[in-house]
Amino acid sequence: MKEEFLHYVWQFQNWSDVALHTTNGEPIQVMQAGSINTDAGPDFFNSQIIIDEQRWAGNVEIHIRSSDWYAHKHHQDKRYNAVILHVVWEHDVEVFREDETPIPVLELNKYVDKELLLTYKQLNDKPSAWIACQDQIASVSKFTIDSWLERVYIERLERKSKELTQDAEQNKYHWEALLFSKLAKNFGLKVNGEAFYQMAMSIPFHIVQKCQSNPIQLEALFMGQSGLLEKEITDGYYKKLQDEYRFLRAKFSLNPIESPPKFFRLRPYNFPTIRLSQLASLYHYNTALFSEWIKGIDIADFYSKYRVKASDYWNSHYNFGVESSKRSKRLSKNFIDLLLINTLVPLRFVYGKYIGEDNSEEIIELITQIAAENNSIISNFKKYGVKAENAMQSQALLQLYSNYCTPKRCLSCGIGNAILSDSVA
Repeated sequence: MKEEFLHYVWQFQNWSDVALHTTNGEPIQVMQAGSINTDAGPDFFNSQIIIDEQRWAGNVEIHIRSSDWYAHKHHQDKRYNAVILHVVWEHDVEVFREDETPIPVLELNKYVDKELLLTYKQLNDKPSAWIACQDQIASVSKFTIDSWLERVYIERLERKSKELTQDAEQNKYHWEALLFSKLAKNFGLKVNGEAFYQMAMSIPFHIVQKCQSNPIQLEALFMGQSGLLEKEITDGYYKKLQDEYRFLRAKFSLNPIESPPKFFRLRPYNFPTIRLSQLASLYHYNTALFSEWIKGIDIADFYSKYRVKASDYWNSHYNFGVESSKRSKRLSKNFIDLLLINTLVPLRFVYGKYIGEDNSEEIIELITQIAAENNSIISNFKKYGVKAENAMQSQALLQLYSNYCTPKRCLSCGIGNAILSDSVA
C-alpha cells in the first residue's frame, strides 16, 4: 500500500457506498475533500466534514498507519494543529495534536471497494510490463484519452518554456537571435545538436545579418565557426570557403568552437556539412524568420519557405573533396516537422506568455496540423490501442510515458484514474 493511493481515494471520495465512521464510531460526512497541498504541511487544505453532526473546517492528514503521525513528528509541529481528520489505512495508535487534544481517525481499509483495490494492485504488480496499464488502456474512451493528451501536451510545453524563457533572458529578448540558436541546435539533431548550438552562440547575431545577402559568406561563417575549415584540403570550394572564413574571422575577431561536429555513424544526408549548408540557405533567403512566424504564417506557406536546399556544391558531395552521385539536398517535410515541434511551436507559446497573451488554443490548433512523430514509444502505444493522430498527441504520449508511465504515477494520470473509476462503476 502507498500513501498516494490513499490520497487518490480521499480526493475523489472513491469508497464503498456505506456510511463512514471514525474509529470511535462517530458518523462522518465529507462535504469537501479539500485541496491537495504540494508543499510541506498537511496533505489537504480547506476540507469540510461533519462528524457526529458537528461541522468542521480545516486540514486533513493522510498516512498508511496512525503511528506515522509520531514518526513524522507532526505532534511537535504547529502546522498540524488545524488537522480535523486523520485518514489512515491501518489504525494502530491514538493520535493527539500538540495541545494533546485527540484527532478523529478514519480507517480507510474498511471502506475501499475491493475491485478498486484489486485494479490498483494490478497496475502496480507488473514489473515486466512496458507500462502498467497496457492491458487496460484500450478500454478507456477516446474522449478521455484525447482530453488527457491535450492537457499533458500543454504540460510538456510549460516544461519546455522554462528553458526557453531563461534563454530569452540570456539573449536580452532578442527573439531572432534566440530562434537562430535553437534552429541551429535542431539542425544538428541529437548527435551534433550541442555543437551546432555552440556554433550559433559563438556568432553575435548581427554578424549573421550582415552576411545574409552573401550565401558563400554565410556558409563559410557557419562551417568555419564549427571548426570544419581548419584542415588543408585540395578542393576548390573548400578553399573558397576557407578564404571567406579567414576574412570574416579576422574582421569580427571570431574563434571556432573547440569540439567540431561529428560525422561518425551518421547517415550522409545528416552530415554536418549538409545541415550547415541548409541552415545557411534558410537564413540567406529569409531575413526575419521569427517576425514572420509570430505574425501567423500559414502552415502551407511555412513548409514552402523552409524547404530550402544545400548550395549547389553539395549536389554531388556529402563531404569536402569526395564526389558522390548527384542529388539535391533539400530539407524534407519530416525534418521541417521536427523544427516546428521542437522549436518553433514552443517558442511561439513562450512569446505569447512574454507579451501576456494566452495562445494555448492557437498552439493546439497549429500543432494538430502537423503529422505525428514515429518512434518506438509511439509505436508501442499504438500496439496497445492508442494511436497518435497528430504531433500534439505524439508529443503528449512522449510526455505521458516519461512523466507518468515510467515513474508509475498512475494515480496522477487521467487515464489511470479512468481505469480505476471504471473498476467500481
